[in-house]
Parts: sequence; C-alpha cells; structure tokens
Amino acid sequence: MVKIKAITRTEESAGSSSSGIHKHRRNLDPSLHPFQQPREYVRALNATKLQKVFARPFVSALSGHTDGVYCMTRHPTAMSCLLSGSCDGELKVWDVSRNNAGWTVPAHRGYVRGIAVSPSGTSFVTCGEDKYVKIWRLDPHTHGPAPEGSDGAGGQDIPEHTFLYTHAFTDVSYSPNGRYFATAGGNVVNLWEPGRSEPMHSMEWGVDSVLKVKVNPIEADYLISCMSDRALVLYDARMTKPATKVIQKMRSNSVSWNPQETYMYSSANEDGNCYTWDIRRFHEPVFTHYDHVAAVLDLDYSPTGKEFVSGSFDKSLRIFPVGMGHRTSREVYHTKRMQRIFTVKYSGDARFVLSGSDDTNIRVWKAQASLPLAPLAPREREKLEYNQKLKDKFAHMPEIKRIARHRHLPQAIHAAKVLQHTMKEAQKKRDDNVKRH
Repeated sequence: MVKIKAITRTEESAGSSSSGIHKHRRNLDPSLHPFQQPREYVRALNATKLQKVFARPFVSALSGHTDGVYCMTRHPTAMSCLLSGSCDGELKVWDVSRNNAGWTVPAHRGYVRGIAVSPSGTSFVTCGEDKYVKIWRLDPHTHGPAPEGSDGAGGQDIPEHTFLYTHAFTDVSYSPNGRYFATAGGNVVNLWEPGRSEPMHSMEWGVDSVLKVKVNPIEADYLISCMSDRALVLYDARMTKPATKVIQKMRSNSVSWNPQETYMYSSANEDGNCYTWDIRRFHEPVFTHYDHVAAVLDLDYSPTGKEFVSGSFDKSLRIFPVGMGHRTSREVYHTKRMQRIFTVKYSGDARFVLSGSDDTNIRVWKAQASLPLAPLAPREREKLEYNQKLKDKFAHMPEIKRIARHRHLPQAIHAAKVLQHTMKEAQKKRDDNVKRH
C-alpha cells in the first residue's frame, strides 16, 4: 500500500491577521467556478447602484466676497492655498482646509481680471480694468502677505511693484520657468519681466480685443489666446509676431493647456461646447465635448491631464474625460443657489474641483462624487478598486450603462437639452432631404 502524506489545517492552526480575520484560500481554476461571470455581473450592478447612493459631491462653500467671483488660481506648491478676485476689485487668499480667508486686500478699482502665481510660490501678479499690473509678495504657509521688506514693499496692503499701462487688462499668465508673465488687453499680448515697468515684448494680430491668454505649462515659449473676433491665436515668445490662428463659428471665452501633453489644449466656446485642439493640426479641433446648454465661460485641466472641468452660463459644472470616445461629461454638479459660473479650477491633488460664481461664493466639490473624504484602509481601497474593475468590465451592459449614465438635471437645463435634441434631429432630417433630392 502506498502512503500519501497530506497537509491538513484546522481553524486553530490556520493563520490569522492581527485583526482576527481568517484567510480563506481559494482554488482559482475556472472549471470549479461555472457561475463566476453571473456573480461578477451582479456585483458590478450593485457597485453601480451604490455609487449613485453614496454620491455626495458638495464639500463646502467659501463665503466672504461681496461681489461675483471672476477669477481664481491655485498655489503651485501649497495644496490648501487658493487666490480669488471678485468684480469689485477685492482679492482674497484662502486657506481651503479651514474654510477661511487669511488675507483680504482691495487690489484694483473695478474687476480683478486675472491672477497668476509665480512657480516659486513667493509672489503673484494681478491685473484689472484700472490699467494696473501689480506684483504682490506671498507667504503660502500663513496664507497672507510676506513680511515687509526694507523698501516698504510687501506689507499688508502694499504691492511690491505697480505698473500702469495704456489699456485695461483682461488676463495674466505666468511662464513655468518664472522668467516672464504674459498679459492680455486691448489687441495685444504683452510679455513682462518681473521688476520691469515696461513689457519686454508685444505681439498683436489685427485690431480685435484679446480676451484670455495662457502660457504652456511645459514649453515656456508657447502661448495661446482667444480673441473677440472668434479667433484662437498661437504665439511663440521667440518670434516677433504671432505664429498662426484659426477662426471658429463662435467666440471662445477661455482656453487651458493640457499639463501632461505639450501640444494639446481645450477652449470653452459660446455655442455651449468645449473643443480640444492639437497645435500640430491647428486648423480643426480633435474632439468636441458637448453637454452644456449655454455658453461655456471657463475650463481648467486636471493636473493628471486625463480630464477637465468646465463652468457655464447655464449654472452647472461638468467634468469631461479626455481621450478617444469621450464626448459627453461624466459628472454634472448644480445647486439651487448657484448662479452663472465665471471661473473653475482643479485642486493640486486632482481630488477636488472649485467653482466661483455670480452669487459671491466659491464652492468646493469632489472630483469623484462617491469617494469618501476620510483616509481609506487598505481593504477598503482594494474593495473600491475591485468594484471599479467590475464596472469597467460590464460598462457596456444596458442596465449598468443606463444607471451609470443617469444624471438628475434642473428643469430648465432638461428642457433646453430636449429642445436642442429636437433642433438637431430636424436639421439632420433637412440635410438628408437635401442629399436625397
């Protein structure tokens, strides 16, 4: 007789973790699990439903401005530091983690049109309708002004430098190397060196006003601007004039570079769409992102470069994925009190989205509506990752697709979307009739 030695384990001898959870060993042979596919489908369906149940995107509101919030920017190194400017010329430096403003200063007379923080994070630039460009010192740790220097600059309400120009400004953007910052105003884009009272370089194309300008966050010599004549203009700081431009059917209100892909950027348009462009193929957009029912006023890319957020005149906030096959938004945020959204920003860790609107409030939202804010235990993180894989695997199934795609919309936005769909179908029918006859 042949002796066979076998290893057996009792519950007492089986290893257990410090938390008292026993390890269960499974044989992963597919032939032993004939119902694995139906079981995973049910788990994916339940995970999709629970994602809707636990979706609580709103985090907090930063209140303190007395007029509409027109522009915002995040600090490049301090995650909780946010700078905002309002329509009455007031500037605030916020500590987002504590929901309070560490510094408030009357920066301009009239609108604060643009704010840009230097890459070092120790100073920032503001511009406004009063024809002034001002450079301020900043202490990101105290969320307030830097200590006053020997020249008297850098105090509580005193800018380090103040430059007066011949026209009002509409936007400002800092280069990633800190060598210069760009301003838009009138029909010209000016490049300034910090500390010089005159621009070192000016570029213009035509007589129409420049609305926004953005410096490429990777290649410091590339700039993009949108103009009132419906044009998008590409600049090279090494050239004496703009490189090229493209004219759209309607005007663009804002532009934003992809921080991970040097040659990609997106524009927010008056027709309610967002367009993604490639500067190597500048004559037409690569992707069209549609879901808004009114003019898109601003947009901003996530630091990961995989999605962007947009704010619209229709009082809603939408998050769009970037890439092949993504045309519609994956999330839409709205509240009863939120008015027109002038400015939007991603947080530095891509976990939150911030919106500044006409009702004087800055709202903080979760980028992933159902994710908890508290730190996750390893088992919780593994469970969420497993559920996400299941949802991706069965995303094409009709029931899961219907639940994941559903979004509650205000009555006004829903009625406008129905009207837009009817108009598109009617236009398509007219075009088909023209081709047929």
